[in-house]
Amino acid sequence: MNYLFICYPKCTTCQKAKKWLDEHTISYEERHIKDHNPTFDELRQWHKQSNLSLKKIFNTSGLLYKSLQLKERLDAMSEAEQLALLATDGMLVKRPILIAGSKVLVGFKEDAWRELIK
Repeated sequence: MNYLFICYPKCTTCQKAKKWLDEHTISYEERHIKDHNPTFDELRQWHKQSNLSLKKIFNTSGLLYKSLQLKERLDAMSEAEQLALLATDGMLVKRPILIAGSKVLVGFKEDAWRELIK
């Protein structure tokens, strides 16, 4: 199985997830979310594959999310508008993201990651 690990290296949750992958000798391609921001089409596909609400794809604890006052604005935005906004800056996207074929996990929950790789 080919795994794509999308992360922000300074993020402590991403560091924890990467360490977990390495400890379990999981081979993966690493992609820096700030240097290689997900595209609108990637985000749309990952959103569908993750079975999460679109709001769960946003990094709600991030400084950019807060400075743009998105908590108050997201409900008034269409899905396309939200995806377009996410595609403008990787710092708006919750991370890490682990992609394995048609499966997408957003955030690091060890049990879910273990289930995906077995």
